[in-house]
Amino acid sequence: MARIGGTCYFKVDGMQLSLTGGIEVPMNTKVRDDIIGLEGSVDYKETHRAPYAKGTFKVPKNFPIDKLTDSDQMTITAELANGQVYVLSEAWLFGEANHNAEEGTVDLEFHGSEGFYQ
Repeated sequence: MARIGGTCYFKVDGMQLSLTGGIEVPMNTKVRDDIIGLEGSVDYKETHRAPYAKGTFKVPKNFPIDKLTDSDQMTITAELANGQVYVLSEAWLFGEANHNAEEGTVDLEFHGSEGFYQ
């Protein structure tokens, strides 16, 4: 039996952030969609999707807000419980970052120019 889920280490430019639960990274960077002809033929088109990493993080007093909200050249690594490491390069914060003060957390999503498993 092997461990396939659980503990995860998430780092931004070598600085570790603490996850409170889920993390998500893509397994594919290309998406195939069906194109179906009226006579029943089936083909597909292939499009790219942005590499990303997202999760819910604890927000302690020393949380690096400015770095995360201003930088567009971050290197993000997610060391997953199954031994895989996902790397996101030239990353930036995607969308909104809202501090949930009641829970002490923030949901963050990062996109980058390249994402891959080491």
